[in-house]
Amino acid sequence: MSAFHSFRVSASGLTAERLRMDTISNNLANANTTRTEDGGPYRRQFVLFSAIDNGASAAGQQPGHGVRVVAIGEDESAPRLIFDPQHPDANAEGYVAMPNVHVVKEMVDLISATRSYEANITAINAAKSMAQKALEIGR
Repeated sequence: MSAFHSFRVSASGLTAERLRMDTISNNLANANTTRTEDGGPYRRQFVLFSAIDNGASAAGQQPGHGVRVVAIGEDESAPRLIFDPQHPDANAEGYVAMPNVHVVKEMVDLISATRSYEANITAINAAKSMAQKALEIGR
């Protein structure tokens, strides 16, 4: 196992959680977007993670090498319908198809992503501290 293994694992977590936060921010920014280039309202996006597996199964080997982003998916749930006959995107019955973004859920996801990001920073700082202490042994 490399001396920098824990740094690489935590760095992959930082990268993945940063993309997750960016995706959540994009969802929040488009929470009221009723018209997109594809037609219809904005659809909520989410990030799919996967473990990076090194295939270690023998005793004494460290499993895993962090996390990677597999894809950014689109939530296929139905848009919310709001009655607003004055809206330019209203249908014949006066309903406007709003994005399937729920602000409260996005905020909870954002807090979770932030905490995960902070946990990875703490792990990097702990590994750095251990490396510095190991260097001090030789003095």
